[in-house]
Amino acid sequence: MTVVSPPTPFTPAHLRERVQEILAADALPPIAQAGHPVLRQHAAAFDGQITAVELEQLIALMRRVMHEAPGVGLAAPQIGIPLQLAVLEDKFDVDPEAAAVRHRTPLDFLAVLNPRYTPVGGETAAFFEGCLSLSGLQAVVVRYERVRLQFETPGGLGREQEFEGWQARIVQHETDHLLGTLYVDRAELRSLTSNAEYATNWAEPGIAKARAALGFLSEYP
Repeated sequence: MTVVSPPTPFTPAHLRERVQEILAADALPPIAQAGHPVLRQHAAAFDGQITAVELEQLIALMRRVMHEAPGVGLAAPQIGIPLQLAVLEDKFDVDPEAAAVRHRTPLDFLAVLNPRYTPVGGETAAFFEGCLSLSGLQAVVVRYERVRLQFETPGGLGREQEFEGWQARIVQHETDHLLGTLYVDRAELRSLTSNAEYATNWAEPGIAKARAALGFLSEYP
């Protein structure tokens, strides 16, 4: 059954007020955790609710929060702002074997507004995935291996770009956030594990060991 998230109740004035409040704070905003209603709302499309300067400052703040966490992506709802804005960046040093298996390559910083993705071909990949809004947990998610992302730049230009491998996974994860979808909605729940158990038992490039022991994706290629 497909669940459609309700639209955010925030008015444009309320959105701008929230952004200004967060930008004026002395500390980085906390990352909203699962159960917070903002994570289950369809975020408002960006159409000029905040000024260009405020948008630039918000993007810079989100990048700082993402780095501090640390993570490879952050959506505005995760800091309490139901606006269709996300930042992406993956510059972590990764074990070469894991990088090869997961098709993980560095992703330069990118800020996207009003993103929408569509699959390119039908190939999928299944790997453990985590989220800054579900602290301490991971689960296996089947994602499209290649996607085409349509979005707007902070400067107001429409763009289209293809991503593959781990970059495509990040794109799908963060875009889902803006629709009120969390990765656990798509996850194989029998694979759900704490970070401690993952580190002890399942920290390998692929999922074969966890798949056999935990009993999930038995029909997956």
